[in-house]
Amino acid sequence: MSASSRSTVAEPIVDEADFLPLKGTDHIEFYVGNARQAAYYYRAALGMSLVAYAGPETGQRDRASYVVQQGKIRFVLTTPLRSGNPIAEHIHRHGDGVRAVALWVDDARSAWRETTRRGAASVTEPYVLEDTHGRAVLASIRVYGDTIHTFVERGAYVGPFLPGFRAVESDLVARPVGLLRIDHIVGNVGWHEMNEWVGFYSRVMGFSLYQHFDDKDISTEYSALMSKVMANGNGFVKFPINEPAEGKKKSQIEEYLDFYPGPGVQHIALATDNIVHTVNRLREQGVEFLRVPHTYYAELQSRVGKIDEPVDELEELGILVDRDDEGYMLQIFTRPVEDRPTLFFEIIQRKGSRSFGKGNFKALFEAIEREQQARGNL
Repeated sequence: MSASSRSTVAEPIVDEADFLPLKGTDHIEFYVGNARQAAYYYRAALGMSLVAYAGPETGQRDRASYVVQQGKIRFVLTTPLRSGNPIAEHIHRHGDGVRAVALWVDDARSAWRETTRRGAASVTEPYVLEDTHGRAVLASIRVYGDTIHTFVERGAYVGPFLPGFRAVESDLVARPVGLLRIDHIVGNVGWHEMNEWVGFYSRVMGFSLYQHFDDKDISTEYSALMSKVMANGNGFVKFPINEPAEGKKKSQIEEYLDFYPGPGVQHIALATDNIVHTVNRLREQGVEFLRVPHTYYAELQSRVGKIDEPVDELEELGILVDRDDEGYMLQIFTRPVEDRPTLFFEIIQRKGSRSFGKGNFKALFEAIEREQQARGNL
């Protein structure tokens, strides 16, 4: 293992007095221009299953929402039914994008109360939803840009998703690929705003610094960024936060901020326990990935040591590998999944490593720069 692939990982802190105990990511809600068609993409390409729906047929008059799921990953795809409402305005400004990162809690009222009294701006005060399957409590606070966190308390609910949604019993479109859970969710913020949001997650939500990368770690000849990874006390929820850094040309973060525009969720890392199988299936189903040159693989084993996977198979698929003191990890990144160069996905498999692929940053960024150059945005 080379020194360049080493990074310091803080031990998760389990605090009995944690004022915001999180059980994990409950769901991610996207605002999209056409939820029916978006749901088809996530089912046919990413292999998710349609499990619940809410819309005019269920008494929801202003929007339609499709819930797709694979393993513990749950996305809600929401579209407005008329122009002139906040969902339509969000889409007009940002295109399809993440509106809410919802966090699973035992007590949504307490989560809202503790975060707002520490300085979070309230979006929605705690409210109760009920149907024949039970009750749930939700509340929301504002974070970077137009993104929110919604606290979801669902211990007394046994329905398909949340009250007001009806179950979809079977899905003939879904083609599962072995995705299991959300590993981390990355946010892009503006120039010199990273430390502000690091402070927010520390002060308001009780997160701690998990890893830190500066422009010496994440840079190429042309562009750079800085990143800090924040994690909650039990380590179940990790939020890397990126900001641009000075470079000769426009970085991927600047491109995102221009086209989104403003801060928002840049990518979502989805975990699998067999990345070779998962990526093979995703490619067969039309998902496009970034590629790195042959030289990356010619030097791979000398950099990361012995691995279980055949290097030629990893090269064929474009999968990257990095090692830290605890093991290694494999990762690959999709191209943007929309026409705006904004949201994309990472597929990740961890074999002991708790890092984020520091040794891959240069190869990855050069691949992204080639895409930016093709778009005329470098």
